[in-house]
Amino acid sequence: MHQIKAYSAANATAPLAVTTIPRRATTASDVRIEILFCGICHSDLHTVRDEWHSVMPTTYPCVPGHEIVGRVTQVGAAVTKFKSGDIVGVGCLVDSDHSCPNCHDHQEQFCRNATFTYNSPDKHQTAPVTYGGYSESIVVDESFVLRVPANLELAGVAPLLCAGITTYSPMRRWGDLKGKKVGVVGLGGLGHMGVKFARAFGAHVVVFTTSPGKKADALRLGAHETIISTNSEEMKQHAGSFNFILDTIAAEHDLNAYLNMLGRDGNLTLVGAPEKPLAISAFALLFGRRSLSGSLIGGIRETQEMLDFCGAHNITSDVEVLPIQKVNEAYARMVRSDVKYRFSIDMASLKSD
Repeated sequence: MHQIKAYSAANATAPLAVTTIPRRATTASDVRIEILFCGICHSDLHTVRDEWHSVMPTTYPCVPGHEIVGRVTQVGAAVTKFKSGDIVGVGCLVDSDHSCPNCHDHQEQFCRNATFTYNSPDKHQTAPVTYGGYSESIVVDESFVLRVPANLELAGVAPLLCAGITTYSPMRRWGDLKGKKVGVVGLGGLGHMGVKFARAFGAHVVVFTTSPGKKADALRLGAHETIISTNSEEMKQHAGSFNFILDTIAAEHDLNAYLNMLGRDGNLTLVGAPEKPLAISAFALLFGRRSLSGSLIGGIRETQEMLDFCGAHNITSDVEVLPIQKVNEAYARMVRSDVKYRFSIDMASLKSD
C-alpha cells in the first residue's frame, strides 16, 4: 500500500480539497496507472453533495472521477494485455464478480456485485470505499482497463469513458441507424456526444433544444436540423416521424411530447436521470406501438468498441481543460450549464499542490 495525492470532499457541503489517500500494491492481475486527465461528470457533483442519498449514499471522504485517461507505470506478473508506457482508460467500473449472467453477457454494469470507480465498497479493503480519478494514480484489474486509440487527443478522450459510452450504447443497441431519423434531446455533455455518434452512424440527426442560441452549435457538431421544443409549430411539423430519440435531460420535462415525435415502433431512450418521477401517457405508447426505455453506460467490451469507433472516426468530446485547483469553480459552472461541453482536468496540476 502507498499514499498518493488526491482531491476529496470531507462532507456534503465541503469544497473539494487536496488530501492523501491509500492505493493498494499492484497484485498479479493489476495495472497501475498514472492519471493524465480526468473528466468531470455531473454524477461527480451529485455524489459529492450526497444528492442521491436514497439510492447511493455517499461515504466520506469522497474522491470522485470515473473518466480516467493515463499511462501504465506498472503491471502485475499475470497481466497480458498491457505494458508500462501504454496509454489507457478507466471508466465507471473497476471490478465485478466475473461470474453472474450479466458478467457472462459482457454487461458488467448490471452486475449486482459491480465495483464502481468511486464510492463503492472496496473489496480489497484498501479503504472503506473506492477512490476515483481526481488523484495521482489508480490501480485497476486489467479486465477493466481500456486501450486508447493513439490518434485521439487525450483530454477529449476522458469524457468518452462515461458520456461517450452512455450515448453510444443505446444507439448501437437500437440497431442500424443509417438513413434513420434520430433525435437528440438536449445539447449538453451527453447530448453533444449523441449528436456526434448519430452522425457517424449515418443517421439524419435532429437536435431538440429549448435554446435558439444552440442552433449553430448543433449544426457544427453534426446535426442536420434543430427543433425548438417550446415551439409548438416546429414540434407539430415533425410529429410521428422519428425512428429513435435519445433523451439526455436530467431535469423534469414532458416525455409525452417526445413520445409523440416517434413513428410506428419508434423508441425513446432515457440516459438522463431526473430526480422526480415523470408522468407517462399510455396513449402516447399505445398509438404507434412506441416504446420507452433506459440505458446505463455499457459493459467493458462495448466500451472498448466505442473507443475503437471513436479512433476510426476521430471522435472526442469537446472539452475545456482546467487545473485541479479550479475544480470547485467548475462544479459551480456545471450547475449553471456554463461549459461547452465537458470539463477535463489536467492532472499534472495536482503536482503543484
